[in-house]
Amino acid sequence: MFAWFANPDRFMRLSAWALPIAAAIAVLLFSIGLPWSFLFAPADFRQGESVRIMFIHVPAAWWAMGIYVFMGVASLMGLVWKHALADVAARAAAPIGAAYAALCLITGSFWGATTWGTWWEWDARLTSMLVLFLTYLGYIALWAAIEDEQRAARLTAILCLGGLLNIPIVHFSVDWWNSLHQPASILRSGGSAMDASMMQPLFLMAFAYLFAFIALLFAGMRTHVYRRRALAAALRRARAT
Repeated sequence: MFAWFANPDRFMRLSAWALPIAAAIAVLLFSIGLPWSFLFAPADFRQGESVRIMFIHVPAAWWAMGIYVFMGVASLMGLVWKHALADVAARAAAPIGAAYAALCLITGSFWGATTWGTWWEWDARLTSMLVLFLTYLGYIALWAAIEDEQRAARLTAILCLGGLLNIPIVHFSVDWWNSLHQPASILRSGGSAMDASMMQPLFLMAFAYLFAFIALLFAGMRTHVYRRRALAAALRRARAT
């Protein structure tokens, strides 16, 4: 997919048909995954019905981190190899990642209120996820604060790459520190601790989030490309008069 970034015309042609397909797949997966998660998946023997928050919370957490890694790769490509659409991809991905991180924090607060008896704790996992959310906001704010897009692309790329240091902290915090947050249930030594009746709808929802991200990413990138072309056309007209 990153090969497209070197050629805006190729990306616009490919995304014209890929965007509606990704959006349709996301709608289909959500239409199956949400009823499966909230109506047909079993309740947990300890947490009861509140465990269903997991099907919204966990995929949001996964992709909040995954999107930031995507932004980091795109930022590196823009900073080092000067790919034409790399900075556009990172910029378009940031609001989506911020929304996923916010959803993770909000649903996590509801889940914490039912299982821990508190809406917030300065737990290592919660705090590092909050730092990730604030990094997203800082990245978006930096883009908005600088009028020169080339300079903004360089500075935001540096900020994004620095923020990558937080990703392993978010992921491994429950292993490195005595965390209130529950440890990993799926990717862990000794195999998954989650039953297939819960894991299947969880992964279905994760794929729904993924295709929603792809559709929104393409929509955002196309908007940025159209805006740049409009600005370039206006500049040419201004120089001609």
